[in-house]
This record gives sequence, C-alpha cells and structure tokens, in this order.
Amino acid sequence: MAGFNPAGYLRDVRQEISRVTWPSRKETLITTGLVLALSVLAAIFFLVADWLIQLMMRLLFGFG
Repeated sequence: MAGFNPAGYLRDVRQEISRVTWPSRKETLITTGLVLALSVLAAIFFLVADWLIQLMMRLLFGFG
C-alpha cells in the first residue's frame, strides 16, 4: 500500500483546479437571482398551502 504524498496531492489538486470552467460574474448573478426568486415563490406556495390546510381543519373540526 502506497503512502500519502502531500506534495503529489497538492500538485494533483492544482492540476484539477486548472481544468475547472468557472462561471462568469454575469452567470453567477443570474443564477443567484434565480435561486432567490424560486425560494420566495416556494415560501409563498407553502404559506398559502398552510393557510388552506388551516382553513379546512377549522371548517371540518372546529379548531385550528
């Protein structure tokens, strides 16, 4: 079993990082905006769903 070589490991990491295609600033901003917008939409959806379930519980069982 071969031992761990820190210098070789760091060389391999640098080599792999050089192959990565990094997103541009514009792509990063667009993606961030989409994540935030979809998070807000999901929060609104679950808020409305919670209100509807609460209303149904109140109508069916008289509590909620």
